[in-house]
Amino acid sequence: MKNAYNTSAYGSFAYVYDIFMDNVPYEEWAQFILNLLQDRKITEGLVLELGCGTGKLMTLLGKAGFDMIGVDNSVEMLQIAREKTSQDFLYLLQDMREFELYGTVKAVISVCDSVNYITKKEELRKVFQLVNNYLDPEGVFIFDFNTEYKYRELIGETVIAEDREDVSFIWFNEYDEESHLNDIDLKVFVQEEGDIYQKFQEEHIQRGYRLDEIKQLLEESGLIFLEAYEEYTMQAPQPDSGRIVVVAQEHGKNRRN
Repeated sequence: MKNAYNTSAYGSFAYVYDIFMDNVPYEEWAQFILNLLQDRKITEGLVLELGCGTGKLMTLLGKAGFDMIGVDNSVEMLQIAREKTSQDFLYLLQDMREFELYGTVKAVISVCDSVNYITKKEELRKVFQLVNNYLDPEGVFIFDFNTEYKYRELIGETVIAEDREDVSFIWFNEYDEESHLNDIDLKVFVQEEGDIYQKFQEEHIQRGYRLDEIKQLLEESGLIFLEAYEEYTMQAPQPDSGRIVVVAQEHGKNRRN
């Protein structure tokens, strides 16, 4: 089984990604994140998004007054982001397990289960360590993740298919309880002319995590776990939560007055 976090993920699919993600309430997610940042007196400055994709969330946070940096390991995604978003945004083609910045940022954001593509605990711990390193003193890290429950009970061993006017896809899920990995076989069909379709195929692998595992990795990385929420609501996570939002804080640097 190949490494899930590689530069081929979201390759050809990048060009139709926004079409199939039009059901994601980015505006609601952005407002939820903005409220969390405002609660912690973060209303301006540099914000980093890990796994920024085509830059939709970055655009919303940028309109709220933040200076945005986006990190993604897909060339195709970043090409689309540069075309569709503000020229003032900085995009970096980097692996989130090894990302580098020129300085620290007020906050780090990661949505759409980007952290689930980090399938080894030690590598996710490394991501968290880097986040802690590049956050300002008492800076905030807000991210979501798909739970082990979601892969095991909700989408594992299922087939998801959508047929649009010019493009369609078939999404096969296969979940392994021992490894906690969900193997996604993605087939995309793009209409080119008449009844002629071009087929693209990709493999995506994600790992399901439990909240207690995430808390432990945050602690081991030096970050301070603050709170967690069910999806993008103010409700507490439940045993059957499919997506959980986590808020953590930088630890270890001294704030200068």
